[in-house]
Amino acid sequence: MITESASGGLAGALREWRTRRRVSQLELAVRAGTTQRHVSFIESGRSVPGRSMIIRLAESLEVPIRERNELLLAAGFAPAYPQTDLDDPQLAAVRTALDRVLHGHLPYPAVIVDRHGDLVSANAGFQVIIRGVDPHLLTPPVSVPRVLLHPQGLAPRILNLDEWAWHIIERIHAESTRNPSDRLQLLAAELVDMAPPRPRQLPPHHLGFAVPLHLRMSEPENRELRLITTLTHFGTATDVTIAELRLEAFLPADETTSTALTELVTW
Repeated sequence: MITESASGGLAGALREWRTRRRVSQLELAVRAGTTQRHVSFIESGRSVPGRSMIIRLAESLEVPIRERNELLLAAGFAPAYPQTDLDDPQLAAVRTALDRVLHGHLPYPAVIVDRHGDLVSANAGFQVIIRGVDPHLLTPPVSVPRVLLHPQGLAPRILNLDEWAWHIIERIHAESTRNPSDRLQLLAAELVDMAPPRPRQLPPHHLGFAVPLHLRMSEPENRELRLITTLTHFGTATDVTIAELRLEAFLPADETTSTALTELVTW
């Protein structure tokens, strides 16, 4: 008996996620503790799994929890994961933890962004490096990638803009491919129009896989900084808002940068 259309609904969404993750039906079945036959029946619309099976399949495919809720809704179940406003008193402990992380990273820049790269919070180190950015780019919602690459943002002061711009764009493309988002795709297209031609190859001074940010500070400091970045997220979060937060921390790539930031940042 056909219980839903194989081209859409839960069946189509599950098949799309499995294809995106490049996982076979057999591998998914093993991960989720079921049979390939059952996975095949679900994807063909011949069977609608229970709530716990949908969650197990989604976890096995590393589906973001926002989209796990959508899979549950497609099957007629209530969402399993809450989405709490970050200002809600229930998340006071999370906000405190984030503030401590940002402050603890000083004097080096760090920001908290949401799934679209919009600024949630920043420390004094980040405020230092964005001095001179046009005020319209700092009007909420503030897109951190746009601030970095816009001609009225940091772009004129990035000495390796051709490398850094494409590093940012490729990261957004990768995230949009892994976790589809129309907003991210539009942002990536906007940044491509701003970016200089893509370099043919990375220069030999890169630190492993990292593309350093070589930034000239605005007047009156007129110093040059070399920074590398790290990304951190709450990998075990069960609230949509928390799960989608990202910490982007900038670290000095040399002692000169470390000393400069220590002198420039007011704690």
